[in-house]
Amino acid sequence: MVISATRIDTLFGGACLVPPSRLAKMDMSTRPPLSPAEEDDEAALLARYAQGDAVAARRLTTALTPRLFGHALRVLGDHAEAEDVAQEAMLRLWRIAPAWRRGEAKVTTWLYRVVANLCTDRLRMRRSTRLDDIDEPADPAAHVEQGLQDAARADALQRALDALPHRQRQAVVLRHIDGLANPEIAVILDTGVEAVESLTARGKRALTQALIGQRDALGYDHDG
Repeated sequence: MVISATRIDTLFGGACLVPPSRLAKMDMSTRPPLSPAEEDDEAALLARYAQGDAVAARRLTTALTPRLFGHALRVLGDHAEAEDVAQEAMLRLWRIAPAWRRGEAKVTTWLYRVVANLCTDRLRMRRSTRLDDIDEPADPAAHVEQGLQDAARADALQRALDALPHRQRQAVVLRHIDGLANPEIAVILDTGVEAVESLTARGKRALTQALIGQRDALGYDHDG
């Protein structure tokens, strides 16, 4: 899932995710520009935000929101709920920023754990499983057949993910879609590395079984 900067602004308001009372106190003119090292250091950006730096806040929002939204979307299968979860996670990050102690945890690990917990809460409240509506291609006239096939594959994957127990689903998404390592996933899910390995292995096997019968219909016989 890739979201443009414009889409982030539309969905989440960019730096406006920062609480308005906090944003009003930020004076960008008195802050030195971000150094190259700070631009890629999430903890450093969070520290700058805590000191009133709106540029750092926007940089963090742009860098982290698509990842949180993408993870929540795969786990929940619902765009609106995923947006709510990503926004709530970022708001919680802003609230704890002044007390953040560098070196104790990675910012992304902390955020993924918040997102995982928020997703779990929402899944528990559901009375029935809801499937994600796949957006139609922006230009259906261009490469119609490929666009429909891609949509069918995405829909099939989402349906298979939705059928997994939520802990397996979270582990599979974190490992095979978000690309996180097992030790970090263990921290996010508050479990051991061996448990993560078991969850991802069982989840991957279940996905394979769910999708193998649809291989020809999804066009995988033509492209391997």
